Amino acid sequence: MKFLRHRRDAVDVNLTPLIDVVFLLLIFFMVSTTFDTRQALELVLPSSDSATAQEASPLTLSITQAGEYRLGEQALDSAKALRQALLAQADSAREQGVVIEADARTTHAAVVVALDQAAALGIQRVRIATRQPAALDSKPLETP
Repeated sequence: MKFLRHRRDAVDVNLTPLIDVVFLLLIFFMVSTTFDTRQALELVLPSSDSATAQEASPLTLSITQAGEYRLGEQALDSAKALRQALLAQADSAREQGVVIEADARTTHAAVVVALDQAAALGIQRVRIATRQPAALDSKPLETP
């Protein structure tokens, strides 16, 4: 006896909706993600009454409270390393200058070392970043 065999259609998985969902998730994460290009340093800039806004300089030297140097994204451990890093970017630094972002609590010596290294390489446009002072209180200063 001969049995009738029913032909089964080939099982087909439609991937189009899956691909749409994956692309939507990709777009969602791309839009909602923030990219930080610069590592945040906890700097407290000193205040200045005569501070004026300046255009951003491409070369920024940060000095932390502990006296550690960072030129752009590059961490530097000594004055010699600072000199080598400034020397590598000396042409653009001479042309556009250097901005020093020194923490208000850092030692004066760390700032002077940075200024000396810049002067030794012939960098004449050196600016020190400050912040606007807080509103002055109306009460007079106390004397001891």
